Amino acid sequence: MPTKSFEDRLARLEQVAASLKDGKIPLEDAIALFEEGSKLAKTLEKELARVERKVQVLSGEEGETGEPALGLFPELDPDEAESGR
Repeated sequence: MPTKSFEDRLARLEQVAASLKDGKIPLEDAIALFEEGSKLAKTLEKELARVERKVQVLSGEEGETGEPALGLFPELDPDEAESGR
C-alpha cells in the first residue's frame, strides 16, 4: 500500500479531531481514534521538522551551531558534487 501524502494524513488528523470533539462516539472508539490521532500528529510533526531543516539549508540559513547546515543534506553540498563524492 503506498504511503499517503502529507495532505491526506493531515486531513485524516482533522477528521479524528472533529470526531473526538463531537463526543458522540463510544469510549472504546474514542480511545482508538485518540491513539490514531497521536500517531498521525507525531509523524506529521517529524515530517514538518525535516522539511523545515531542508528549507533552512536551501535558503542558506545557518544551524544552531552557527555552521552552515549543509551537512544534513550532503547531496546539496556544492563542494561534494564538484569532488565527485
